[in-house]
Amino acid sequence: MTRQALLCAGVLAALAAIHGQDVKITISGGQLPTVAVPDLAGSAGAERFTTLVNQIVWDDLNGAGFFKLAPKTLYPKVEPHDAADFLSVRTLRPRLEEWAAPPLSSNYLAFGRTELRNGALALYGWLYDLKGATPQAAQVLGRRYAGAADQDGARRIAHQFAADIIAAFGGQPVFDTHIYFTSDRSGHKEIWVMDPDGRNQRQITHFNFIAQFPAVSPDGSKIAFTAWPGPDLSPRVFVYSADPVMDLHFRGEEASMTGTPSFTPDGKEIVYMANAGEAHHIFFADLTGAHVRELTVSDSDDAEPKVNPRTGSDMVFSSGRAGAEQIYRANMDGLDVEKLTDGTGSAANPSWNPNGQTIAFAWTRGYEPGHFNVFTMDIASRVYVQLTHNDGRNENPSWAPDGAHIVFGSNRGGSYQIWSMLANGTDLRQLTTLGNNSNPAWGR
Repeated sequence: MTRQALLCAGVLAALAAIHGQDVKITISGGQLPTVAVPDLAGSAGAERFTTLVNQIVWDDLNGAGFFKLAPKTLYPKVEPHDAADFLSVRTLRPRLEEWAAPPLSSNYLAFGRTELRNGALALYGWLYDLKGATPQAAQVLGRRYAGAADQDGARRIAHQFAADIIAAFGGQPVFDTHIYFTSDRSGHKEIWVMDPDGRNQRQITHFNFIAQFPAVSPDGSKIAFTAWPGPDLSPRVFVYSADPVMDLHFRGEEASMTGTPSFTPDGKEIVYMANAGEAHHIFFADLTGAHVRELTVSDSDDAEPKVNPRTGSDMVFSSGRAGAEQIYRANMDGLDVEKLTDGTGSAANPSWNPNGQTIAFAWTRGYEPGHFNVFTMDIASRVYVQLTHNDGRNENPSWAPDGAHIVFGSNRGGSYQIWSMLANGTDLRQLTTLGNNSNPAWGR
């Protein structure tokens, strides 16, 4: 076979691999790998989408928490945009060894291009492991993504490419998940929803009064929340389907107040607080509000119950049964109640990591009197970590489905807004700007 024939065969093999089976990366040694991400090129009419595509790919990867991105100032002059670029007969062509060599010292290379084809927007994306001796051996991911030839289509294929890279490193992408929250931007407190990057913010409820404290079912198909249907009506729990948005007519315990609902891990029951005499106790009911049973009994208020998403055998909640509000854990029969926080300051808003071993919560703990900060705690060891510092009031944390990100509310900029961060407190991002926004819940 001639050299030209061999080259053509190599190019065809590389392009065909876009539809082949991807490889899963195994990370060891505890050190985050470095990924170089040169800008994707646009051609055949797709040039107008390149800025948006590149920004989304970079932002998604930069906030993933599974690797670090190599600074673009160190990139070689010749950047790849197609697997075929490495097989080119041109003198000036990208070389794998240049991306792995100092000072860049990347472990992986993500690259690609976009084009318009048959009226649709296509993204061709690759991920290479730079330990590979040849482009074929280096390929971890090679895939074609198709979307509408508009801004929404460009956003979607960019998120999909980044999500597949994150998945290759063992991560669970948050693309296609949703954050529900309370916003007063319409003139009333209503439930809103947005994408994890803060885009596509849209109103869900229209009570024209107060709706807050949303929770999301494990499969993302339903939301529960507390609402005052009108100025002369008591607050109660509502359950809605997420798509289409529709009231599922939850009718729970008859009480002067019900609220702070959440779902059980199987999505078949609601756990919530309701008046029981002079105090609020925790109750369970099915999704219609029937088969109600009382779980906690105390002379003080119990609220914000969250069932362990991994085991379903225990729950955490906030309670003032020992004085100032603290975080407690109990079995699902209401027994074996134990206080998790040490009684210093006030603690509230518990939220389970999907691993069922760690919680996030808001705590004053005396560090900043009057100001809550976001903490995490390993339940078994009681070891806690403070994630926010010296930036106003930070509360209502909620874990992302990947267990690596947290969303929370903060007034650090003057008004209350929704922020996200990695679970170690880094990569802070403000997601909302209009009105006041609070009580976020991150779900599928």
